[in-house]
Amino acid sequence: MSILLEGPVLPFVALAWPLLLGGLMALPPVRDRALMLLPLAPLPALALALMPLSDQPTEVPGLLLGVRLETEPLGMGLLGMTAALWLAAGLYALAHMKAPRKPAIFSGFWCLTLAGNLGVYLAADAVTFYVAFAAVSLASYFLVVHSRTAEALRASSVYIIMAVIGEAMLLTGFILMMAQAETFLIADMRDGLMDPGMGNGQSHVTVAMLVIGFGIKTGLMPLHVWLPLAHPAAPVAASAVLSGAIVNAGLIGLIRFLPEGGTIAAALLLVLGLIGVYAGAVIGVLQQRIKAVLAYSTVSQMGLILAVVGAGLLAAGDPSVETAGYYGIHHGLAKGALFLAVGWIPLLRGSARWMALALVAMLCASVAGWPMTGGGLAKAAIKPVFPSALAWVVTATGVTTTCVLMRYLFLLVNAPSRDAAGEGTRVMGLTVATIGLAALTVPWVLWSTYDPRPMAYVMGTDTLRNGAWPVVAGLALAALAWRLDKVIRVRPAVPEGDLLVAVEAMLRSLASGLNPLAHRAIGQRRPASGSPDTADKASQSD
Repeated sequence: MSILLEGPVLPFVALAWPLLLGGLMALPPVRDRALMLLPLAPLPALALALMPLSDQPTEVPGLLLGVRLETEPLGMGLLGMTAALWLAAGLYALAHMKAPRKPAIFSGFWCLTLAGNLGVYLAADAVTFYVAFAAVSLASYFLVVHSRTAEALRASSVYIIMAVIGEAMLLTGFILMMAQAETFLIADMRDGLMDPGMGNGQSHVTVAMLVIGFGIKTGLMPLHVWLPLAHPAAPVAASAVLSGAIVNAGLIGLIRFLPEGGTIAAALLLVLGLIGVYAGAVIGVLQQRIKAVLAYSTVSQMGLILAVVGAGLLAAGDPSVETAGYYGIHHGLAKGALFLAVGWIPLLRGSARWMALALVAMLCASVAGWPMTGGGLAKAAIKPVFPSALAWVVTATGVTTTCVLMRYLFLLVNAPSRDAAGEGTRVMGLTVATIGLAALTVPWVLWSTYDPRPMAYVMGTDTLRNGAWPVVAGLALAALAWRLDKVIRVRPAVPEGDLLVAVEAMLRSLASGLNPLAHRAIGQRRPASGSPDTADKASQSD
């Protein structure tokens, strides 16, 4: 079998290039300057996303079990967003991380994670997809643990445990799908789940494994516990790609592998997603650290995106489930910029700081769904996917989203100032501004790709009203909470990791309760000194 490439070259180059750069970083002349290569890694993928789609797949028959890469609108939209965010984060890391620990290790795993993140959008066969997904899951551990602090070690331990559980679930699910479909092609495997030859029991088990495996990556409640621990522990640039790009690896997996129709899994995604929207925002408001607030905001926004996936799969047709990807493109860009701003804003002074905060406030309004922003368009596009009975539930998510982002803005405004980094500060500002403006404008460019309605719909009275009132209500609620805090000074808090912390406390309590019982049981079984059993053993030993 030939390993030679067949079809367009650029999709393969987009994946191979970051791997090549990651290998170069191990060479002694490059190790200390490895960060300089980070901005170069996503460039071929960004070029691919900007080119016209090709109907011809890229195949490498002799690699793995036959690599097959394809370009299609949803994958290319997410690929372009991912490449742009990784490019901005690479420039940011170069400017912000002046003396990182072992830069070659951090940069090498950065490139490996990037290659996997890009690969999930291009893979048309399950083996390539799984290898790419595993690269994202396992290599990004080294981005979380980078600082080697106690916090980073705990967060990375939770992260890798959850990642391995997710990988095991996906591997088992993929094997069951491959056995039924007798092929590695994702489209055929998905159709195989609907085949009557696959029993309902086996089909439900397979789908459940897919939901758990991909749900962990996307932060689906209650599988989200790694996310609020990993984000505060990781460097700012790594947090940006974790929250803006890497979580979408699970999103594309759910869209590609889950079958359409009235499945239990689709209903579960819808219900758990909507629970996550509100619970994530409420817990985020109660956080004390700014990156933890953003982490819970990501849990909330990904909950909304997963609810779109569930509603779209239940509808099994138009409106398309792929509008979840459209919303994911905006969220990835906006959330990446908000994370990058965490390290940039404290370096600014005077009018420059307030201008930067104005841009950040616009991004917060966009994520909340303010009309005429990129987020307003994304929110308008996903609403028809839901049943009419849930329309108000989806619209009202703007209230809680506004509240949690007001908490983020409050902490950002009050963040202590730090010494500016000269040219590095300007580079950081350029990355935040570029990605932020992309979040505000790219959804306008992509509207016709994901929504058949005319652009005039976005400017209609009902659309403007439904986009504005939740944000206004959220601002009023946040102002009321701020006022009550001044008067009552009661500040409830939920620890980062919420459910995980509760489970850990329960297990410790259980262990402390069982420990005396275990000692008592051992003591009862141990023969007393001078007992007949002891005497017999002593005589036998003599």
